[in-house]
Amino acid sequence: MADAPARSTDDREPLLVDLALQGGGSHGAFTWGALDRLLEEDWLEIEGISGTSAGAMNAVVLASGYAQGGREGAREALTDFWRRVAWSATLSPLQRTPLDRMLGVWTLDHSPAYLAMDLLSRMFSPYELAPWASNPLGGVLAQSVDFEAAATGPVKLFITATNVHTGRGRVFRNDELSPQVLMASACLPTMFQAVEIDGEPYWDGGYAGNPTMTPLMRECVSDDTIIVPINPITRPGTPRSAQAIMNRLNEVSFNATLLKELRMIALLRQAGDHRTAEGAHWARTRVHYVKNDVMVDLGASSKLNAEWDFLTMLRDEGRAAADTFLADHADDLGKRSTLDIDRLLDDV
Repeated sequence: MADAPARSTDDREPLLVDLALQGGGSHGAFTWGALDRLLEEDWLEIEGISGTSAGAMNAVVLASGYAQGGREGAREALTDFWRRVAWSATLSPLQRTPLDRMLGVWTLDHSPAYLAMDLLSRMFSPYELAPWASNPLGGVLAQSVDFEAAATGPVKLFITATNVHTGRGRVFRNDELSPQVLMASACLPTMFQAVEIDGEPYWDGGYAGNPTMTPLMRECVSDDTIIVPINPITRPGTPRSAQAIMNRLNEVSFNATLLKELRMIALLRQAGDHRTAEGAHWARTRVHYVKNDVMVDLGASSKLNAEWDFLTMLRDEGRAAADTFLADHADDLGKRSTLDIDRLLDDV
């Protein structure tokens, strides 16, 4: 890892912020880098985190590490988690081809194992193909997260999974969290069997909230929300191949819930009733966005690439993006929004 830049020397008053972390498989390593950089700023105090899928894992790992060792504990916990992810994937058949390694291509588009898995997933369900299979991340999470520490720590957690029966998102909070909850939040239905919690089956939280914003507005006092995105909202060009079309469909569907909630926040902010505490809070809401340009150049199959070199490349991109965000907008935090969500109302 490159030497970390010097911590901010500004004598700033501490500022409460909350974080909204999207999911996206191994692309969540970008979020790892962004969090690593934000944690270097002593004046930023993280009150709450809403996360889905890989964003949920980043959130809970950070909260667990923070509860035990403060900022440095959180940074170390995130590094340890992603290192374990890479280690657990070393024997996976989902690997880049030698030619792709030589050319520096990060996707698995030419991997025989990935192509076979992609084809089989369109013909058979996880219940038919591998009824005995379990998500390898379960063991990684059990080793990486102290769920008791996360339950009693200072960071409020809001983790979303989608109820298969109702199609509605369920938000799990600190004292409800477990490896099962996190695997439910990241359960892609074409790859894994639904995860059962309290007698109900759950799929990936991205279908219902990626991530869910409302709890941050209703249960945190912070007026500043920083979104760390994974799925590109805008992608130039029209996808032509079947793979590119499916990738874009997934991006659109996984962004739709976030955009709807941001539109709702903009509407409530404009119509906020300042006579009540909750109305005044909605009216004061400030939204920020760590710009993510790297994902536009990465195909969907790279979300399953867990090589350490790939994860650390994404980490470095995330650190650089957060560093740019702070350089451009540190002075705006606590004062004004840097993401214009009001323009979303123009599309209604």
